[in-house]
Amino acid sequence: MKKIMWIISFVSLAGTAIVLQFMPDNVPMHYDMAGNIDRWGSKYENLLFPVIILAMSLFWTLFTRYYENKADKSQDEKEIAGAKSNAKVLSIVGLCMSVMFTVMQGFILYGSYTEAVSGAEKQYVDIGRVACILMGLGFLILGNFMTKTRINGTVGVRVSWSMYNDNTWRKTNFFGAVTLMFEGVFAIVAAIIMRSSFAAVMATLVVGIIITIATLIYAHKIYKEEIAAGR
Repeated sequence: MKKIMWIISFVSLAGTAIVLQFMPDNVPMHYDMAGNIDRWGSKYENLLFPVIILAMSLFWTLFTRYYENKADKSQDEKEIAGAKSNAKVLSIVGLCMSVMFTVMQGFILYGSYTEAVSGAEKQYVDIGRVACILMGLGFLILGNFMTKTRINGTVGVRVSWSMYNDNTWRKTNFFGAVTLMFEGVFAIVAAIIMRSSFAAVMATLVVGIIITIATLIYAHKIYKEEIAAGR
């Protein structure tokens, strides 16, 4: 998984470098909330996003390697199984994120090129809407894998209540996964049906705050139940 993630990340950088050779020197770089172009800049600014994608790949690689090394060094079967499970989940999440951000970079380049050669005043591709849909897909993927993790400090609902024991972790992260996947569906639907992509993003963030609070309340409830049961 890590190799594929790195390949995709380098494809994003190499693809951007190639596309830039065919773009005008100055391209749209920023838009206001109405989609009007309010800043033009050098086409080479588009290299920043692929560099960020590479940095994110390094981040996920380091965390994955941490759990792989933990599994190799441990003598406890339960700890080994947990570390391997977390390493697998992290590698998949990292791969999915590199794919989604590379797709987003493709839309950004297409929009910038089209707007630059046509001398447009408004954005051709609604990047906010694309970002909201990709964010929704990311939530669906992350929610699916949250239930497969063991107690760790990287992925999942990581608060003292949820990390109290395996039971609090499992129940809290199942609840968090379901609510996160709901937010993913909401983000995609909002991006499609709402007239303003900004409104769709804001609505998704509000839903995110609500489900975060609900998840924390649920984690505290399960924690109290475990304490009361003497576990």
